[in-house]
Amino acid sequence: LSSDRKAICCRWIYKINYKSNGDIERYKARLVAKGYNQREGIDYEETFSPVAKIVTIIVVLSLAVHNSWPLFQRDINNAFLYGNLSESVFMSQPEGYHSKGDTRVCTLLKSLYGLKQTPRKWNEKLCSSLSNFGFKQSMNDYSLFVKVFQDSFVILLVYVDDVILTGNNKIELNNVKDFLKSQFLIKDLSDLKYFLGIEVLR
Repeated sequence: LSSDRKAICCRWIYKINYKSNGDIERYKARLVAKGYNQREGIDYEETFSPVAKIVTIIVVLSLAVHNSWPLFQRDINNAFLYGNLSESVFMSQPEGYHSKGDTRVCTLLKSLYGLKQTPRKWNEKLCSSLSNFGFKQSMNDYSLFVKVFQDSFVILLVYVDDVILTGNNKIELNNVKDFLKSQFLIKDLSDLKYFLGIEVLR
C-alpha cells in the first residue's frame, strides 16, 4: 500500500438460518467491509441509489389486477456483490487469509457489503443489464423498467434486490425470467405474496 493511501478494515459476519421447525437450515459467513473508514473523494464518489416509490408499487399492482396479469417475484442472491468498482479501494486482508507480519492489502475490483457505494454500483449493474435486454428505465421512477415488444408489454419493478415482474405476454415474461437467471443468482419466489409489508392475494 502506498504511503498516501489507507486500507479500510473488514470483518466476518456469521449467521445461522433456521427452518420453521427450529432445525438449522444452513450456516452463513459474509465478509463485510468497514465502510465507515472510507473517505469521500478517495475511496468513494457517489452513493445515491434509487428506491421504488410506494405510489409506483400500487400502480403496478393495480395494472396487474385490472388486466388479470400474473405477478411474479424474484430475489437476487448477494446482489451487492455484482457491482463493479470504478474507484481504487484498498482493504486489509480478511482474518484467516494472511500470516503474521504480512502487510499486503486487497485491491477491490467488485463491490462488497459495507462499502458506501455498494448499493449504487449494484443499481448501475442491474440497469446496464436490463437496458441491454431491451428495457427502458422510467424517468419518473428509476426503479421501474418497461419493455414493449410488438404486442407484448412487460413491467419490471426493483426494490434493492427484490424484483416484481408482470405483463401481458407469458412467453416474454419467461424470457425475462431466463435472462435474469443467466445474469444473476436468482431465488425464485414464484407468485408475488409479500412485498414491502403488502400482502398480495390472488
